[in-house]
Amino acid sequence: MKATLPQAPGAIGVFDSGYGGLTILSEIRQLLPQYDYIYLGDNARAPYGPRSFEIVYEFTLQAVNKLFEMGCHLVILACNTASAKALRTIQMNDLPQIDPNRRVLGVIRPTAECIGELTQSRHVGVMATAGTIKSESYPMEIHKLFPDIQVTGQACPMWVSLVENQEFDSDGADFFIRKDIDILMNKDPQIDTIILGCTHYPLLIPKIKKYTPEGVKVIPQGKYIAHSLKDYLHRHPEMDAKCTRQGTCLFFTSEAEEKFSESASIFLDENIKVKSISIELH
Repeated sequence: MKATLPQAPGAIGVFDSGYGGLTILSEIRQLLPQYDYIYLGDNARAPYGPRSFEIVYEFTLQAVNKLFEMGCHLVILACNTASAKALRTIQMNDLPQIDPNRRVLGVIRPTAECIGELTQSRHVGVMATAGTIKSESYPMEIHKLFPDIQVTGQACPMWVSLVENQEFDSDGADFFIRKDIDILMNKDPQIDTIILGCTHYPLLIPKIKKYTPEGVKVIPQGKYIAHSLKDYLHRHPEMDAKCTRQGTCLFFTSEAEEKFSESASIFLDENIKVKSISIELH
């Protein structure tokens, strides 16, 4: 397989199961506009949150391979579920076989790294999909870096649907957001920092802040991921040299092009052109 992969420098790949990764891509492009990017959304098979570890791993690996075929040497999993359920296996088992010089990075560790400076009480909440909460990825990563921090998770199964169905301004959204925040804060009233462990959730921030107790910080991931990538490229000049810089961004989806363009406008302040491709390997 190594022989078939393009070896010339290429774009930075950004993968998500759906649209949420566009919030990460947007922050990355704002900080690092000079690079080229390819965004790939597996919208036809989204959401990944409720799926098993095995299926998420299989789908994520297919997407990573597709981005490698498209010339990417570095791929960001801009999806918490994929980062939680697939990243480690791909890094440990698959990359050495595919191409040991290529890299796949996730969104959980960069978020965990920043949390030590943000919490005073050392009590942190994580709101995410059921899959991410069940994986225990956030508590594990945070405890590796900050053993003294207590982490409490709360699955928010309705929040992605609220965003993708453009219901994030509705009264119905208030009910679910208030309920999940109340459950989290009742589990641990000492929480002073809440990580939004899903890339869709930044669109719900106005309502999240409305129902979050005063003094509790709400942390979306985008800017932390962007700064982490900038730092990574600075520390790895050999990878930086493999990333092209013409300021372009291409969008691909496994779903219908029209549907993706329409929904992407919720996440990005620009009209985009997108191409439909098959991610599954035949």
